[in-house]
Amino acid sequence: MSGDPVIRVRGLVTRFGSSPPIHDGLDLDVKRGEILAIVGGSGTGKSVLLRTILGLKHPDGGTVEVLGEQLDKLDSMARAPVLKRMGVLFQDGALFSALTVAQNIRLPFNEHMKLDPKLVGQLIRVKLSMVGLPQDAGAKFPSELSGGMRKRAGLARAIALDPDVLFLDEPTAGLDPIGAAKFDSLIRDLQRSLALSVVMITHDVDTLGAIADRVAVLIDKKIVVGTLDEIRAHPHPWIQEYFSGPRGRAALDSRRLDGRGT
Repeated sequence: MSGDPVIRVRGLVTRFGSSPPIHDGLDLDVKRGEILAIVGGSGTGKSVLLRTILGLKHPDGGTVEVLGEQLDKLDSMARAPVLKRMGVLFQDGALFSALTVAQNIRLPFNEHMKLDPKLVGQLIRVKLSMVGLPQDAGAKFPSELSGGMRKRAGLARAIALDPDVLFLDEPTAGLDPIGAAKFDSLIRDLQRSLALSVVMITHDVDTLGAIADRVAVLIDKKIVVGTLDEIRAHPHPWIQEYFSGPRGRAALDSRRLDGRGT
């Protein structure tokens, strides 16, 4: 984790209409090569922050840079090369139900690249293998897959173009503990093998302990960032309640046993 941050947020203000701001002067850096987990209570604007970073919502104040570019300042032609370097996994995979898994994974290639269809087919098979799906999953429709397989298929689509930055929205939501642990391991393995920078929204304290390099807590319209140990030491009452409960203590203990804590 070195060099300039892949994401730089400064003085971010976001609101809807004339309502009070959701974020007011928020600053955030995402380091190259790290897994940053974003947590926060209901209504703190986790998804809004993600949408703003992705350029789906314009900031009402401040600046957001992704890979050195302010997406809200670019026209569609200039945005395309930046978007190509970003992959997104929304909740439950967000696959197109009328398309097979292979057709879903093919979409980024069709949108951003002109490749021989046979080569794209080979790349699709590689992506399926990378996320731990059998090759016959490519011919299936999302409705024919389990929840965990849909997430893996969505992840295959998100990494189709070998992005620099991967965004994950509640990646382990709805999975049983064993499935969630396997998906955590998959994210860490892909992050290392593809040299990804990962930004994920999660409520899963076990995920924080297992794979997050740093944790960003949305609170009081701003953000507090640090390692899990540093966040656990923060005096804010909500942070103490969230991270010092039984699950938070268990996640921290697990991290220490694995040699990932301080």
